[in-house]
Amino acid sequence: MTLARLAARHGVATEYSPSAGVTVSVPDAAVVAVLGALGVDATTPEAVDAALDAAERAERERLLPPTLVRRRGEDALCPPADLPPGTRLRVTTEEGAVLTGGDWERLPLGVHTVEAAAPDGRAATSTLIVSPARVPGPDRRAYGLLVQLYSLLSARSWGMGDLGDLRELATWAGRTHGAGFVQVNPLHAGVPGAPSDPSPYRPSSRRFPDPVHLRIESVPEYAHVDPSHRDALDRLLAEAGELRERVLGKGALIDRDAVWDVKRRALELVVGSVELGPGRRAEYHDFLAERGRALEDHATYQALAERHGPHWRDWPEELREPRSAERVVRADPALAARVDFHCRLAWLTDRQLAEAAEAAREAGMAVGIVHDLAVGVHPEGSDAWAQQDAFAAGMSVGAPPDAFNARGQDWGLPPWRPDALAAAGYAPYRGLLRELLRHAGALRIDHVMGLFRLWWVPEGSEPTAGTYVRYDAEAMLAVLALEAHRAGALVIGEDLGTVEPGVREELSRRGVFGTSVLWFERDWAGTGRPVPPERWRAECVATATTHDLPPTAARLSGDHVALRHRLGLLDGDPERDRAADAAETVEWLGLFQRLGLLPEGAGDERAEILAVHRFLLSTPARMVGVWLPDAVGDRRPQNLPGTWDEYPNWRLPIADPDGQPLTLERLTASPRAHDLLRELHARTHPEKARTGAGNARTVPPGARPV
Repeated sequence: MTLARLAARHGVATEYSPSAGVTVSVPDAAVVAVLGALGVDATTPEAVDAALDAAERAERERLLPPTLVRRRGEDALCPPADLPPGTRLRVTTEEGAVLTGGDWERLPLGVHTVEAAAPDGRAATSTLIVSPARVPGPDRRAYGLLVQLYSLLSARSWGMGDLGDLRELATWAGRTHGAGFVQVNPLHAGVPGAPSDPSPYRPSSRRFPDPVHLRIESVPEYAHVDPSHRDALDRLLAEAGELRERVLGKGALIDRDAVWDVKRRALELVVGSVELGPGRRAEYHDFLAERGRALEDHATYQALAERHGPHWRDWPEELREPRSAERVVRADPALAARVDFHCRLAWLTDRQLAEAAEAAREAGMAVGIVHDLAVGVHPEGSDAWAQQDAFAAGMSVGAPPDAFNARGQDWGLPPWRPDALAAAGYAPYRGLLRELLRHAGALRIDHVMGLFRLWWVPEGSEPTAGTYVRYDAEAMLAVLALEAHRAGALVIGEDLGTVEPGVREELSRRGVFGTSVLWFERDWAGTGRPVPPERWRAECVATATTHDLPPTAARLSGDHVALRHRLGLLDGDPERDRAADAAETVEWLGLFQRLGLLPEGAGDERAEILAVHRFLLSTPARMVGVWLPDAVGDRRPQNLPGTWDEYPNWRLPIADPDGQPLTLERLTASPRAHDLLRELHARTHPEKARTGAGNARTVPPGARPV
């Protein structure tokens, strides 16, 4: 009982409910291990008593919590009510203005500092976050494209899709088809070294983008490479062309490591042989000043990883901590030069992200580029090295057992410590959001339920032996609303799967959109039938599929069931599984026909995919997402959860129905893609459809059928 009280004080669950009416007790060993990762000794009954006594005493003696939250327009902007009489307060705003006394109504939005001095001599300093009540919402309804950027190769790509391709896609989709946004996979920096993890959802750093996404020819200094290096650069261009041809013409998988090897050598030539002009140099120095220590730490990690390997726990002891490593780097000119090189790459990537965002705005996109925030980082990566105090050592994020995975899940991502975040005024979280929102029209948050609680798995344990740890959702959402407000960006939460009661409602109150996938929208608590369009929620991105699910063509045909059986992911009777899947598909298609979205007799795949998207548009959803491979009938999932070497996750280019890779140029010339997007354009821009405005009806001359 005492252990449960101690755990509750630190937000650690001793039981949880995987479904209504079911309660599962957490093993004491898991609770003790998680408390230990939070710096609380609970290994013996005596230690538990001492820790509980210390926690209760600290609570009684505390003047202020580490972080205070106030929401403008919802909360009364007033000091804490439980301070001792006579306590003096002083607030210093983030702009440096000072306010004394209790009149907090004049406080602006922002992150401020509160100092309290009580008559009994106690003093405290706290972070005060004043945020909007809600994140911004869209001006009007919009549809957009969902794409894994690496999979979108053009005739100019160096073996995988890049930021130049993103700029072209956004310009085409916005100007030609009235799309309101393009959502991409996380562009976070990957863990260096080869072979690397191709998943964009287990990055080295979420704060900085990966320069593998650079369009090398678009770097301004590229055109001014010294003639003595031009031959070497031309040879690298030829290597890049071979990588592209292997994927597009010879059926090879996307090889991120090979692409980065060629790009890195090209960037070394460009950066090493061309001096920045005075204007560019000033811009670069401003970038360094704005990013400060966070960028320096990331670039230092990158430089050290090149010399010692990416696993920082194996580095020499003096390099395992950023400040001591900083001293080593300053004494080593070669290392210092590599740190500057990686800072330069971060700047170049930031500039091309800005250019893609500007292209989307100029193309008339109502939202623009939607960036994706992964749920965590690699334990041996840049962020885990630079922010060691913020992460829980010996813990990994995952998921408890459920109806789809009886063993639970361990994602291999160290969780943030909620106590460390609060003590730091949520600075690590604020900095992360600010970086991601710099060039984003919207931000998608993977596993958005993690703002409320996360499943922690002790190192060496099965996922079943974990427990939930609660975060201060009020503070997490306040920081999110503040940073989104400052960026003028929307926020989309991936809230699929098991969601704690009340979470979706709270996210909706804060203006955070959800994610609704057609095949999951059934009346699970009642008839089990598809939810009719009028009962869908409005504050969501409605889509037919995601990167972790089958493309629509595979879903309609049943190919996804055959694939999962072939790889041993399903152990039931294949015929029974195919029949059950076919029955679900028939049920959905029947609904489409009854609603007049699928004409009688129009049973071909293209008509059915069109009907799927007509259905999505018939819901009140403010945003409708189109999985770009669906526009050309690609049947292969980009990621198949539960597989590793059995399936080429994160390495497939967009392809036609026969699996032949398509370039961006061919995709945008596809009559099949044109027909689908024309329908979406007409239904989201009825005023243009009536007047004939826009050019969405123009099929490029000589377009090849796909």
